[in-house]
Amino acid sequence: MNRPYLLLLALAGTTLISCNRMKTIQVPPYPAAERSEVTDNYFGTTVADPYRWLEDDRSEATAAWVAAENAVTEQYLAQIPFRDAIRERLTQLWNYPKQGAPFHKGDYYYYFYNDGLQNQAILYRTRELGGEAEVFLDPNTLSDDGTVALTSLAFSEDGRWCAYGTAASGSDWMELRVKSTADGSLTDDRIEWIKNAGAVWSPDSKGFYYSAYDAPESGVYSSQNQFQKIYYHRLGTPQRADELIYTDPAHPLRYFSAWPSDDGRWLFIYASEGTSGSELLYRRTDEKQFRTLFAGFDNDYSPVDCRDNRLYYVTNRQAPNNALRCVNLLNPQEDRVVIPERDSTLLEGVAATGGYLFASYLEDAQSQIAQYNYDGTLVRNVTLPDIGTVSGFNGEKEAHELFYALTNYTTPETVYRYDIATGESTLYRAPELTFDPADFVTEQIFYTSKDGTRVPMFVSHRRDIRLDGSNPCYLYAYGGFQINLTPGFNPSAVMFMEQGGIYCVANLRGGSEYGEAWHRAGMLENKQNVFDDFIAAAEWLITNGYTSSEKLAIAGGSNGGLLVGACEVQRPDLFAVCLPAVGVMDMLRYHRFTIGWGWAVEYGTSENEEQFRYIYRYSPLHNIRKGTAYPATLITTADHDDRVVPAHSFKFAAELQHCQAGEAPILIRIESNAGHGAGKPTSKRIAEAADVFAFLFQNTHTPYKPVDTRH
Repeated sequence: MNRPYLLLLALAGTTLISCNRMKTIQVPPYPAAERSEVTDNYFGTTVADPYRWLEDDRSEATAAWVAAENAVTEQYLAQIPFRDAIRERLTQLWNYPKQGAPFHKGDYYYYFYNDGLQNQAILYRTRELGGEAEVFLDPNTLSDDGTVALTSLAFSEDGRWCAYGTAASGSDWMELRVKSTADGSLTDDRIEWIKNAGAVWSPDSKGFYYSAYDAPESGVYSSQNQFQKIYYHRLGTPQRADELIYTDPAHPLRYFSAWPSDDGRWLFIYASEGTSGSELLYRRTDEKQFRTLFAGFDNDYSPVDCRDNRLYYVTNRQAPNNALRCVNLLNPQEDRVVIPERDSTLLEGVAATGGYLFASYLEDAQSQIAQYNYDGTLVRNVTLPDIGTVSGFNGEKEAHELFYALTNYTTPETVYRYDIATGESTLYRAPELTFDPADFVTEQIFYTSKDGTRVPMFVSHRRDIRLDGSNPCYLYAYGGFQINLTPGFNPSAVMFMEQGGIYCVANLRGGSEYGEAWHRAGMLENKQNVFDDFIAAAEWLITNGYTSSEKLAIAGGSNGGLLVGACEVQRPDLFAVCLPAVGVMDMLRYHRFTIGWGWAVEYGTSENEEQFRYIYRYSPLHNIRKGTAYPATLITTADHDDRVVPAHSFKFAAELQHCQAGEAPILIRIESNAGHGAGKPTSKRIAEAADVFAFLFQNTHTPYKPVDTRH
């Protein structure tokens, strides 16, 4: 771990040259932001909201403030002497061919491919693997700047049709179109006002189910979305003729999606009141009325396969780490366990492929795969080529082989072919890289949180690093919504580690790395545990010599942006740099915008007195204190973010700038023609990463040393 630096250079074939001196940069004056007298009364507590006007994303005042803030941020970033060098190196690291795992549909094998710096990956197809491939769908042709992205993809059962969703400028709103696989032509079918859903084909391939909202009357990117409905679209007909399959006027704030059985006998409705907990409804396809199969929203139910009038489903009912069960639809009292729960290992999901069930497990946030028969007997625990995150263990029911991808913090996605009969994995496609993964190492450590809970964290760095407290550190986490942070590749992390940085990802409570108990320990009244876990991770890194408070940056996006904001206002002394991205910062009003109501099961809302009391205690916006010296902060958001509306970041930035007593900069970077992050074009990803890391290096007093890759 402490090999001499020259030995590392000999192995890496790279040289760090021309050490830049740190330039002192003056923070430009912040734009004037009017503080209004708006207040709200929550159960006897008066809460000021002086920047309420920034919630109006269509007003001239908000537009002027956004332009002025972006100008200040650009003026500051433009003075960082190594900003361009960072962007150049990131461009080099991003520029390698990326091929996804192939999948078979109809007469073709399909796969996504990006030759390096294309804004969006292209969907190719070939009749024979290794044969000549042709472009089937190129999202880069749908816009001039790569801001129209492919958001969903579904092939009909007979392989003749492909229904795909596209979204513009990062919005969650998407449009469905249909393409013929025979000649690649586009049909006249067009479905609008889809959000967080896609096409689900009927088994006869004559049409598909989809979930949609009514067209918003105003505030396309900010108004609350209600009354999601399920429709059936028959190919060749207009959307206005689509059959309404399911609606629930009594519950406007629920999600609904359809799931038909492969044999065409049954139709299921998945219903949820938020991001966790569900009901499952069902009926025969020749019936009109749905019945409730699994009631209530205390547990999760995920259909896997339906055969012989029996539904196989994954659930955490009486199994916090999840189990696979089978229920007789003709006699629902007959409900048995097929794959039982494993202790301390999360069953993430099950796929029905090639006549078998493939169970994806997570043990200490690392992937494991097991192959089962339908009666629950274990065929084998699949031997994976490396430690990391696996995706793609699914395929057609009659498949003899499948393809999967494996990635970790130092290696991009590598594709393997899996023989279903023998269990043998063989390398199919490895990426060609501009760096040597062997020059870096990842270790998994466990630290103790405030209440004694043992929490895992991945720590990646150059092999020759010295633990003397002088290393810049990037600490990332999420901590919510059952989202698991597993090993994954990021070119920005490689650039950071080349500079001697330590890249850390903590698996906080609120995710489901250790099942539903781990999730519940970080939600609702237990949300402070998540912040305590993150703070404890930072303290462990400092105590053990990985970094210091002067060199430590924390980062997170969305719910992770909330995490960074809450920790920043709770422990401003602990961090040098805070990087909250598209964060939920106003915990008292988040549920009033777009689909924010769906997060109430995770957070609680200010409309409930008990829940108001605990979310008010940690809400980042409401815990900023005048006269406090806050860390250097670069807030990032986007003008088309209609999931976590940018008003969260606007108000947080304005309040931090107003209250900042220290000299560290408080800046906000507001991307145009972008959204919450999904589908963001490569060019925008590189530009944003360059700005974020330039800001990080500048404010941790870490000179950037350009990398010479000629040797």
